[in-house]
Amino acid sequence: MFGDRTDGGMLLSKKLRQYAARSDALVLAAAAGGVPVGHVVATELDIPMEVIVIRKIQLPWDTESGFGAMSFDGDIILNLHLVRRLGLSEKTMKECISKTRNIIQERLSKYRGGRPLPELKDKVVIIVDDGLASGYTMLAAARSVRKGMPRRLVIAAPTGSSAAIELLASEVDEIVCLNIRSGPFFAVADAYSNWYDLTDDDVLEILKRPRPPRQP
Repeated sequence: MFGDRTDGGMLLSKKLRQYAARSDALVLAAAAGGVPVGHVVATELDIPMEVIVIRKIQLPWDTESGFGAMSFDGDIILNLHLVRRLGLSEKTMKECISKTRNIIQERLSKYRGGRPLPELKDKVVIIVDDGLASGYTMLAAARSVRKGMPRRLVIAAPTGSSAAIELLASEVDEIVCLNIRSGPFFAVADAYSNWYDLTDDDVLEILKRPRPPRQP
């Protein structure tokens, strides 16, 4: 569906044109994969961008899978059905959650340097990621952002699973997703011909690129 994350961001921005050049609009790009997509969206729409950190709580034996997610403010969303099905012990869950919290704090320090998020109250906030797999990481982000009382909360991603869309639909005001797929298996990478994991240096390089200034 998409050449790379830049291509996905360009196509996504065309569906978000109603928010272009608005003084009350803001892109929150989810690190790491959402940063190149969000940068393109913010640039094309001429609105500010900030980076946020959200992360799935990985299973100890399969880092590609998670049993929940944690947001930048430490809030946790658990996939309780999966937790029960796997029979995860409280000790295992606590260890995985602690590891996730440490990673989030490290990345917040690297990417934001201790800067708090700008005021979100009465803003149109667009949370951008490169894809929505289970939807739990985005759900954690959306609930944390809601605390800031934005006037409108939008989720935007080039691709997503139908299960993720269903999970998120009642949590936000709008979802913009160009490629929604159903079925028992879903991988964000399958929607991109040029897919690769981003390093911290990749993210920092994108964050240093010229982009619209933050609104006062």
